[in-house]
Amino acid sequence: MPTSDSVSVGVLSLHNSKETKAILNAVEDLGHDPEWLRRENTSIRIEDSDITFEPDVDVIANRLLLSKSTEPCEEMGLANTLEQLRPMLNRPSDTLTSMHKVASAVALSDANVRVPDALFALSSDRLNLERESFGEEAVFKTAIGTNGGGTWKVDASERVNARVGNRYAFLQSLLESGDGPTRDLRVYVVGGQVVGSMFRYAPEDEWRTNVALGGHVEDAAGDVDDAVIQTARRAVEAVGLDYAGVDLMEGADGWYVLEVNPTAGFKGLFEATGRSPAPYIAKRAIERAGGTVDDERVREIAGFLDDSVPACKPPDVSTGSTDPLVVGYTEEVIISGTKGSETVVAKSDTGATRTSIDTRLAADIGAGPIKSITKVRSGSQKTSKSRPLVDVVVGVGGTRHTVTASVEDRSHMNYPVILGRDILGDYQVDVSRQADREADPEVESEE
Repeated sequence: MPTSDSVSVGVLSLHNSKETKAILNAVEDLGHDPEWLRRENTSIRIEDSDITFEPDVDVIANRLLLSKSTEPCEEMGLANTLEQLRPMLNRPSDTLTSMHKVASAVALSDANVRVPDALFALSSDRLNLERESFGEEAVFKTAIGTNGGGTWKVDASERVNARVGNRYAFLQSLLESGDGPTRDLRVYVVGGQVVGSMFRYAPEDEWRTNVALGGHVEDAAGDVDDAVIQTARRAVEAVGLDYAGVDLMEGADGWYVLEVNPTAGFKGLFEATGRSPAPYIAKRAIERAGGTVDDERVREIAGFLDDSVPACKPPDVSTGSTDPLVVGYTEEVIISGTKGSETVVAKSDTGATRTSIDTRLAADIGAGPIKSITKVRSGSQKTSKSRPLVDVVVGVGGTRHTVTASVEDRSHMNYPVILGRDILGDYQVDVSRQADREADPEVESEE
C-alpha cells in the first residue's frame, strides 16, 4: 500500500495493453501510487498563466503505441506537452527516434553500433536504381511498423515503392541465418540493466520471428557472449531511452542491431525467462521522482506478470454512449504493398475469416511474397480451393490494418477485395451504407 513517502507514477497509455497494466500493478506492489493517464481522466487547464495538470503525478512513464495509432502526431504532441510539466521516462523525442527505423539506424550508426546496410530514398526510382546492390533478396519495410507488419522479403526482380500507403519505406540487407532455423535475439534493457534475453524463432513458412506472428521463444541467458549484451545496452543508450527491447540478429560476420523498441511486449520474454520488466520500469520511474524501492522486492515481483486490471483504472466519464466505429456493406479502402497503393471498393463479409484480394490487384501493388497456402471452401461447395496467403496493408477510414490476406481470381466478381473478420472485428457493419449504391450486391460467403 502507498505510504506518506510514496510518489505518484503516471503511465501514459491510451490503450489496454497487458504491459501497461503490469507496470501500474508493479508501482502499487512497490508501495507507491499508480495513475493510469487515459482519455477519461487526463486534462490540462491554463488559467491566468497558471497550469493545472490532472491527475497530479510526480513522474510519467510513456507507453504510447504511436506505431499503431491513427493519430500519431496528436499523441506525440500530447506526450511532448506532458514532458514540459513532469519528468518523463522514454521522452517523446527519443521515442520518435527509436520507433522510426531509419532514424534509429542513423542514431545507432553514429554511436558505432552495427546495423544492416540500408537505403532510404524519397524517390521510388532511386530505390529501384540501387536495388541490385542488396543482392538477390532484400528486406523491404515501412519506416514505422509493428509486430512484423509492413515488412517483406523481396527479390531482385520486384520493383518497390518509396511509400507503402501513407508511410515511407526503405530497403535493408537481408542477414543470412545459415542452415538452422531463422532466429533473432531480444534483450530487454531498463536503465542500463538487462532484465532478460531470449531467442525468437520464426514459425513454419515464415521468416519473421515476431511472437505476434506465432514465433516461439527460448531463454538466451548464458548462450550469448557478454559483448552482444553490451551492444544491446549501448543501443538503448544511443537512442536515449529509459527502457526498450533490443532486437539483434547474427549474420555471417557477427551481430547486428535490427530495432530498439520502446514499447516492446513482455509476454514472450516472461514465457522464456520467467522475468517481467514491469517492476524494473516502475523502479526507474519511482527513483526518477525521488522515491525509494526495495530491490529485493523488485526481484520478487519480477517473477510474476500481473496484468490484471489495476485498481487505478479511471471510470468512464462520458455522459452518453460512444458511437462504435462503423464500416459499410461496401467501403472505399486503400490497399498497399511493396510496389504501391490502390484505392478500391471492398465488400464487408462477416462470414469470411480473413481478408481476400484479387490476383491482379495483388500483383499491381506488390503484395507478397507468398507466405503459405490455405484451403478455402465457399458457400455450398463441397470441395475446397487452394489460395496463397500474402501480407497487405489495408487502410479503412483513418485506420491501417496489416493482415495476411488470401489471393484469388476475383475478375468475375463485383469487388476486388473482401474485408474479413481479421479487419471487421474492430468495426460494426452497417449493411445500409454502401460506397457504390449502384452496384449489385454479391451473393457469397467466404470462410
